[in-house]
Amino acid sequence: MNKLVKDALILTCITVIAGFALGLVYEITKAPIAKAEADALQKAYQTVFADAASFADMDGFDSQSATQLVADAGYTNETIDNCVEALDASGNVLGYVITVTTSAGYGGDITFSIGITNDGVINAYSITSISETAGLGMKARDTGDGTFSSQFNSRAAEIFTVTKTGAKDTSEIDAISAATITSNAVTGGVNAGVTYFNSLVGGAE
Repeated sequence: MNKLVKDALILTCITVIAGFALGLVYEITKAPIAKAEADALQKAYQTVFADAASFADMDGFDSQSATQLVADAGYTNETIDNCVEALDASGNVLGYVITVTTSAGYGGDITFSIGITNDGVINAYSITSISETAGLGMKARDTGDGTFSSQFNSRAAEIFTVTKTGAKDTSEIDAISAATITSNAVTGGVNAGVTYFNSLVGGAE
């Protein structure tokens, strides 16, 4: 019995010490992780709205309400995480950067920011979190001419559809080869962002 008590005390001490150590590590790493995430988001903002001098939180933004709005429009796999105003050097609003998470990815959630100007033009999107298949779905984050993401650059903010047979009009997006699920997920996220943008400027959803 004494041995059992002794073993139990040893295990309890180990558990307490391990828990304390994990808590300490969390406290030490929490701030750097939060800063890294904030820096990544700011970089994404600047990528999708290079003309902006700064970005400001939008007054009254509520993620739950925004997400419900796009869900009512049929985008039930998407969350509107955040929306900020893109400002010029004089503080004038040039447009919005909308951050969206879609749960429809092949490998899980995909989070990205979309820059849309006041006159309804998509500048670009920039992915901040993705876990798709290497060499396939991960191509969604590639930039430059001929990439999947480039199809959205400088396009009118409308509702897009994915095609595997070659885009024939402005509302069609060519799928990434062998990664249709990822293509549909990102396009659905863009569509959710466009829908929320339209609600801000009074356009049709």
